[in-house]
Amino acid sequence: MTNPRRPAAFLDRDGTLVHDDGYMSRPEQLRPMRNAAYGIRRLIALGFVPVVVTNQSGVGRGLITRAQMARMTDRLRRLFAERGVRFAGVYVCPHHPDDGCACRKPKAGLLTRAARELKLDLKRSVMIGDSDRDVVAGRTVGARTILVGRKAMGRPSADHVARDLIDAARWLSRTASRRSSRTTLPRP
Repeated sequence: MTNPRRPAAFLDRDGTLVHDDGYMSRPEQLRPMRNAAYGIRRLIALGFVPVVVTNQSGVGRGLITRAQMARMTDRLRRLFAERGVRFAGVYVCPHHPDDGCACRKPKAGLLTRAARELKLDLKRSVMIGDSDRDVVAGRTVGARTILVGRKAMGRPSADHVARDLIDAARWLSRTASRRSSRTTLPRP
């Protein structure tokens, strides 16, 4: 018997997992958002595999090297591991917005690559981020979408708008329980 594909919680980095302080180039600049790790642990408890998908055009713009980006990714993994979260993968688009690559969100290349490599079910997944680019990428692959953070409040382009990752996990928990109760109720 083959393993069924698992749903992912695709997570944007800046503004979702860590504070968005512009083009960061030093690992010590990464500061986790308040309660982000707790929210991700709740997502994991709901059965989602946490995967980071992030545009980092600072590399393509020459503001940060690939080596610096690798060190920042290592620090991101360490910061969240210290808080009980292990990411299944961290997928980075290093390209300049004008490069026309297939991986820069709002295109879905990072999500489809992660799904292929990690054996994820895109249709049962969720894309969580702080911009419309994240929503479009998630919708392109058929995933549910959640906008998080202050910038997202009042912008109803996503399936849900949440204050933070804890609020996002609560909404997913409620929608999952509504779905399961609908499927287990006897039909008239």
